[in-house]
Amino acid sequence: MSTIFTKIIEGDIPAHKVVENDDHLAFLDINPSAEGHTLVVPKKEIDYIFDLSDELLTSTMLFAKKVAAGIDKALDPIRTGIIVEGMEVPHAHVHLIPIYKKGQPFSLGANVEVGEERMKELAKLISDEVQL
Repeated sequence: MSTIFTKIIEGDIPAHKVVENDDHLAFLDINPSAEGHTLVVPKKEIDYIFDLSDELLTSTMLFAKKVAAGIDKALDPIRTGIIVEGMEVPHAHVHLIPIYKKGQPFSLGANVEVGEERMKELAKLISDEVQL
């Protein structure tokens, strides 16, 4: 059975897509820990990130690095943090979370409200700054 991320990749479930290439997709998290919280997923459905081939793991992290640079340029956080927990969806993924102030809660349970129009705006702002 396909994961929710595979359904997003295949276009069966809508998402605020940021950028994609042949092997990866970046899209905004629907339960963000901060404005601009972005998920990076390999298009190949593999549950555990350390089960990715060395090549796919490397390309996923390099893709995430480019997306993080786009977040930094578009949203001007202090920096963009990364969490690789992998428990909530059985599909390898990386959380990129902008950190706007020291002491900002940095966990997957520290959610903020972001409206639909702002999500669209954030996706475009980040997308416009990602250099693949």
